[in-house]
Amino acid sequence: MSTLPWLHPERVALLEHALRQRILILDGGMGTMLQAHELDESGFRGERFEHGHDGHAHDHAGSCDLKGNNDLLTLTRPDIIRGVHDAYLEAGADLIETNTFNSTRISQADYHLQHLAHELNLEGARLARAACDAMSAKTPDKPRFVIGVLGPTSRTASLSPDVNDPGFRNVTFEELATNYTESAHGLIDGGADVIMVETIFDTLNAKAALFALAELFHQRGARVPVMISGTITDRSGRTLSGQTAEAFYYSVRHARPLSVGFNCALGAEDLRPHVQTLANLAESCVSTHPNAGLPNAFGEYDETPEHMAGVIGGFARDGLLNLVGGCCGTTPAHIRAIAEAVRDYAPRALPARDAEAA
Repeated sequence: MSTLPWLHPERVALLEHALRQRILILDGGMGTMLQAHELDESGFRGERFEHGHDGHAHDHAGSCDLKGNNDLLTLTRPDIIRGVHDAYLEAGADLIETNTFNSTRISQADYHLQHLAHELNLEGARLARAACDAMSAKTPDKPRFVIGVLGPTSRTASLSPDVNDPGFRNVTFEELATNYTESAHGLIDGGADVIMVETIFDTLNAKAALFALAELFHQRGARVPVMISGTITDRSGRTLSGQTAEAFYYSVRHARPLSVGFNCALGAEDLRPHVQTLANLAESCVSTHPNAGLPNAFGEYDETPEHMAGVIGGFARDGLLNLVGGCCGTTPAHIRAIAEAVRDYAPRALPARDAEAA
């Protein structure tokens, strides 16, 4: 990846300049905001899927519920998705994530909508691009950036879904790479400044995504920066596929990402030691976007913006961060409080890179 020119060198220069100046703010939870709209089945279907399908020859969307397919709202309720982006930008976010967490063929197959994968990514990036450009026009001294999101998919390449057959896999590396290539094409064509491989519970899935990106960049003759964000799934301090924070970092550092970090699963307090590990190791920037604490008995998140911002302010004070935002349970109020908490602290200093990284 490192020998190819940037697809948008002027955008990369702006982003790198901003990263040197201050801790940059990511947005917060998308699902949290969408749940507040309390959409029913017809709300998710919109006019396009009102009668069960959109005319595609292999579309069986009428045979299953689409409620809960948040990515589909990019097409059926773009006004809601744009509203979420705008709310986070108003709260102080520098980078907006596309609504594409499940926009791969593998994940959309659960809804019989796998044929929409490219369109979901393309339109998801266009929506975020329009929101960021509109805000950048208002604040030209503070440009905003689009993160094209590649989620983990609903399958895992390292673990068997069948406890009675530990050698069984329901997805291959090649299938994952093909899915990620299609989705990344759409994100880049839609205007993403950066691609983030995020919520990584299985590093082999992430390696498929990084392989797909490297191949895609080679095909296009240009690249965009890549962010990588793993998930420590519980207080054991390991990913679902068994890696510690240190092992995870060394498994992905070959991609020379713009940033490496952790998100989801845990709140900021529980994520701190793992972010500290990355801060001690990483040649890249370090990011984190934790949940608003751990879910309660009803699956809801109770951590207030003030408490979460207080914890993350400690991250910034101790020089651990380059980028920070929120994941499940976080809202614009959380992002506004976090932005305020880290505003006066310098970003984590990056170690000098060798000539090979240039």
